[in-house]
Parts: sequence; structure tokens; C-alpha cells
Amino acid sequence: MKIAVLSRNKNLYSTRRLVESGRERGHEVHVIDALRCYMKIVSHKPEIHYRGENLDGFDAVIPRIGASITFYGTAVLRQFEMMGVYPLNESVAITRSRDKLRAHQLLARKGIGMPVTGFAHSPDDTKDLMQLVGGAPLVIKLLEGTQGVGVVLAETQQAGESVIEAFRGLNAYILLQEFIKEAGGADIRCFVIGEKVVAAMRRQGKDGEFRSNLHRGGTAEKVRITPEERSTAVRAAKIMGLNVAGVDILRSNHGPVVMEVNSSPGLEGIETITGKDVAALIYQFIERNGKFGRTGTRGRG
Repeated sequence: MKIAVLSRNKNLYSTRRLVESGRERGHEVHVIDALRCYMKIVSHKPEIHYRGENLDGFDAVIPRIGASITFYGTAVLRQFEMMGVYPLNESVAITRSRDKLRAHQLLARKGIGMPVTGFAHSPDDTKDLMQLVGGAPLVIKLLEGTQGVGVVLAETQQAGESVIEAFRGLNAYILLQEFIKEAGGADIRCFVIGEKVVAAMRRQGKDGEFRSNLHRGGTAEKVRITPEERSTAVRAAKIMGLNVAGVDILRSNHGPVVMEVNSSPGLEGIETITGKDVAALIYQFIERNGKFGRTGTRGRG
């Protein structure tokens, strides 16, 4: 198969692994920077050009679209879909999962366990907003934050009010969530491909840090997940319409709760910790499911 990997940096671990694994399996793999693509949008024979050449003849596309280029990256992916190229994750599913408010509303509507969540832009009553999610301590997030950036733990009512006022000054949308203290600063990253969790790791924040992101100095270890956690992760990915997803779960006193569904999960941590060849498992999924013109959305909303 001729496969495009949409990535801005061919030297990133995940991109390198996808190229290596694909070529080892006999595929022709090309790394394409979505921001350098330009498109001809017409009813018949739509085109994508890159470095002066028409990108045609591709069988599948693997999107590795960073949050900062979601708008244009998904536009390029949509153009591939218009051309009948099979997307590992569809453009509409990526934009759905990147919109944190929309994602939480969809998960809640389908009965997925989540921390109690509040949402605001310019609240008239900050105290009432905080009480909606149970009051302090609580986690306050900027809607556009990634990798733990723009995420604050407010341990007191006063601290919470101060953070919300500061975020209001940024003219930003704000998410508030109950703090799951019993998780102990740890979460579980479930790597979902299709209908299965193919690998899972437990990430632990460093001392004094409630965020477990490896980018922020957290550590990780292989973990055995429960059937309920497995089912929750698969359902969450399916609700988003994602074939491949990193589903982040906290272990709470009332069962697993989903924090986030990531449409472009990194491979380095999960492959290193679990010893699984996740890149090869991704290609196995594409080889089974990738067909010309097959771009039907799995999730809705």
C-alpha cells in the first residue's frame, strides 16, 4: 500500500516508528507536512499538491496532527478523504475529540464515567461555578491546553477564584473538574486500536505534582487493567469515532473515569514501557480495514 503519514517532523519518535514499521511490512510510506500542502477543491478530481507535485495514488493516510495545527491539518485530511483515501482516524473524529467541551458532552451523553465537569467563559458568580463541581479542591483547565499546560489544581476556594479570574483575563474558555484525590496523581493511558486496548501504562506524577504527563517529569510502568477499564476505554474511543486513540483514565472510588481521549497518541512511552510493537499493530489494522473510499464516520455528534 502507498501510505501518507501527516507529520510536521519526520524525526519525531512516533513518525519514525510509523515509517520504519510500514516499510518493514512492504508498504511505500511518505511523510508529508500538512501545513505545506495546498489543495484544489472541486466536485470532480480534487487534488492535494506538495512541493510542486500532485499527491495521488495513496491508499491510506495516518494523521499525526498536532493540536496547534488542528484546523489546517484536518482540512488536508478531509481533502484526502474527498479523494477516497482511507484515513486511520477521520477528520471529523479528530476535531470532535480536540474540542474538549464537545468531547465531554458526548461522553456524558453516552454514560461514560467522568469527573464532574463545569464549563464557563465569563461567569457572573465564580463561587456558584465552583460549587457546580463540588468546590475546592478542583482542577481548572484552559480549553486549549495540551500536555498539562494550562492545567491548575486549586486547593482552596480562594485559590480557585483567583485562577478563574486570571483565566478570564485571557478571554478564554474554562473547564473545571472535580479533583479525584484517590487517584494519587496517577492515570492510566489505554492505547486503543479498533475494538481493543492493545497496551496500557500507568503514569505517575512526580512528587508534589498532580499532573502525570511524562513531558512534565512523570514516570510510567506497565499496568494490568480491569475489564471495566478496558470496556470504558474502547467505548470512549468509539464515541469519538476514533479507530486509534489514547484514552486517559483515572481510578476513582466510583470506578474508572475518563479524563481525555487523544486522537494522536504518542508511541514512544507506550512502546518503551510495555514492549509492544504498537506501530505494527496500527499497520495490521490498516491492512485489514483500509479500502478506497471507506471513510464512514464511526461516531456521531
